Amino acid sequence: MRDGLPVGKLRPDLLESLFASYHIHDPAVIIGPKVGEDAAVIDLGDSYLVAKTDPITFATEEIGWYLVCVNGNDIATMGAEPRWLLTTLLLPEDRTSDALVRDIFSQIVSACEQFNITLCGGHTEITHGLDRPIAVQYLLFLKHLAA
Repeated sequence: MRDGLPVGKLRPDLLESLFASYHIHDPAVIIGPKVGEDAAVIDLGDSYLVAKTDPITFATEEIGWYLVCVNGNDIATMGAEPRWLLTTLLLPEDRTSDALVRDIFSQIVSACEQFNITLCGGHTEITHGLDRPIAVQYLLFLKHLAA
């Protein structure tokens, strides 16, 4: 038997206990962290901001494409359409080439163009301790409320 938690998502009971110990003080947060919710909803007065972040850890060949599509789907399940994308790419030392970086970037741009999402920033670095690329994204949608 191993010490520690298994690889993968945290157990729902552990997450529930963490979330139960945290109180959101900002009344603008309509949907905050809880088990089963994949995005947050923030009331901006005349509109809602739907925000989503999630890592892609299982794919290497099409990691840029999965980054946009998997997380875009989570925004869509909230009844929103993704608009803006911030991305973080963590790349393994001694395994990252210009070609790999260009390929991942091309995948992200292609998926963003297909789904009318604007890539508007992020962070990219080569870091030690990784055996494959890790991609994390933050997707945003702004929905104006009917007058």
